[in-house]
Amino acid sequence: MQSLPSPRLVATDLDGTALRTDGTVSPRTVAAFGKVEESGAMLVFVTGRPPRWMGGVAGVVRHHGLAICANGALIYDLHTERIVESHLISVDVLEEVVAQLRANVSELAFSVEYEAGFAHESDFRLGGLDRNLRAARADSLTSRPCAKLLALHPGMGADELQAIVHELVGHLVTATHSSRRGLIEMSAHGVTKATALAALAGQHEVKPAQAVAFGDMPNDLPMLSWAGTSYAVANAHPDVLAAVDHVTATNDDDGVALVIEELYR
Repeated sequence: MQSLPSPRLVATDLDGTALRTDGTVSPRTVAAFGKVEESGAMLVFVTGRPPRWMGGVAGVVRHHGLAICANGALIYDLHTERIVESHLISVDVLEEVVAQLRANVSELAFSVEYEAGFAHESDFRLGGLDRNLRAARADSLTSRPCAKLLALHPGMGADELQAIVHELVGHLVTATHSSRRGLIEMSAHGVTKATALAALAGQHEVKPAQAVAFGDMPNDLPMLSWAGTSYAVANAHPDVLAAVDHVTATNDDDGVALVIEELYR
């Protein structure tokens, strides 16, 4: 493995990257995260997850630091368990995007991530939904600003659907995906993992060249392009594997930990 200076910032995606397929954080990865903290460097989780899904990960790092959630829309303080910054899709944009997509793509079902909470149409059926939340009427989904709008298609692949969504509403929102299902995640226009990470790094006078980032899916590409050094886990999407500087082992083989151990010997 190439010898690199120890970075001042380590940014990592969670699902499919730092987390194993079963959603757990391995003891080896926990120890590697500790090495980053011990060095005085910043450890930032940069994820598509909403804040309410960060409890287990926050415990792993003893509730230290910040997490960039919802693909850059929300900055979440792991210590206080509070959102400290938001970049939301406005109601008028939300209404227009849903109307445009519904008029041009049949069989789409929608859900929204708010700063606190989640709502979905009855046809939006995806594993992992909060069971205590009921399906909402279609018009109520767009009644208030949201962090992320999600569109699910039962038969279309994610890459194909993202291209269609981008063509139809790419001037209104930023669309990406983080799974291999026909599920597209939309943030406010221009909001990505990279924009949030760059702003956070700037506050701490960390330059891109002093940062290393890890990811596995297309929603990680802006972040991986921003960081001075980028890694994909071996199980990553082909577009990610083609874009990064280095490839490490899979998420189930602790690929992120392997690199961190070398960087912080």
